[in-house]
Amino acid sequence: MHVVVCIKQVPNTTEVRINPETNTLVRQGVECVINPFDMYAIEEAIRLKEKHGGKVTVITMGPPQAETALREAVSLGCDEAILLSDRYFAGSDTWATSYVLSQGIKKIGNFDVVLCGKQASDGDTAQVGPGVSTFLDIPQVTYVKKIEEIKEKSARVERMMEEGFEIIETPLPCLLTVVKEINQPRLPSLKGKMRARSAEITKWNAENLNCDFDKIGLDGSPTRVVKIYTPPPRKGGVILKGELDEVVEKLTDELKNELG
Repeated sequence: MHVVVCIKQVPNTTEVRINPETNTLVRQGVECVINPFDMYAIEEAIRLKEKHGGKVTVITMGPPQAETALREAVSLGCDEAILLSDRYFAGSDTWATSYVLSQGIKKIGNFDVVLCGKQASDGDTAQVGPGVSTFLDIPQVTYVKKIEEIKEKSARVERMMEEGFEIIETPLPCLLTVVKEINQPRLPSLKGKMRARSAEITKWNAENLNCDFDKIGLDGSPTRVVKIYTPPPRKGGVILKGELDEVVEKLTDELKNELG
């Protein structure tokens, strides 16, 4: 079995900076970590390998510093790591990111399952996983909380819903986005850390992936952030005291003042 895991490196801080010209995150010089939801995807991929055999390939799109996240994934038990990095990828929205990742997965070749975290902590869109499956033209199941069974040509999974769950059977290959209820991520072993330190990271750029340059980067992104602003601070609350009639009268006056 060959499992491919898509991960993302995200800022490990709330003090993020925005490029005023492009309205995109400034990632250079900011401490980053593997997106927390992707850690569950990595763990589930390793468990599938331990149960069914095969290998796990981890892939990410990002600047050169994203290599750190890939080495961490290798230390946890992933077998191969691929970095998709090119200045032409800068400013990609979720659609363009999905396209680049799908090109990388196509270049990898035969795979059975693609795993993603349900969403990234810096964007919270939950669009990249479904976008990758669309570009790959494979079935997808989102918000998976349990992989019940995987056979040679199909998988049966439990999908979390707001008021319960669904049992879904899907043909392979497929893409699954997972939630944190699916497992408890492991810590890297000393042996894993040593292996990750010397692991070879495969690096592909836009030319290697045979990308359509009209579909990548800021210019190839159909969605744009046109304005970013800090919302005004909330005013302190007002406590009204007294008898019921007095409170009603005070509340009426407050509402009149607010409405002008």
